[in-house]
Amino acid sequence: QVQLVESGGGLVQVGGSLRLSCAASGRTFKNYSMGWFRQAPGKEREFVTAISRSDINTYYADSVKGRFTISRDNAKNTMYLQMNSLESGDTAVYYCAASNSFGWPREPTDFNYWGQGTQVTVSS
Repeated sequence: QVQLVESGGGLVQVGGSLRLSCAASGRTFKNYSMGWFRQAPGKEREFVTAISRSDINTYYADSVKGRFTISRDNAKNTMYLQMNSLESGDTAVYYCAASNSFGWPREPTDFNYWGQGTQVTVSS
């Protein structure tokens, strides 16, 4: 089992920034690819970004490319999501997730463990 806990969400104005954290415990963090998803009210959970086990490879949804940056610190068992130039469309509950799949996991079903989510609200 891997336990994931997100933090760092909150209320921010359009154009502002937030940094989310995802703290992991349980099994070895470095053995998992990690990802961020988000879910807005009335919408399906959507992929935001993911990072490989070794921190070498990252990939992003087109909607956040150039604005969001994913990173991880395997020594601290923590993953981060730096969100800049936030838009009202970024308002959602953000979830971190861990995957033991190889390749490029980006579907919710590719991920084995989930956090409880943290709310991000971008106001205009």
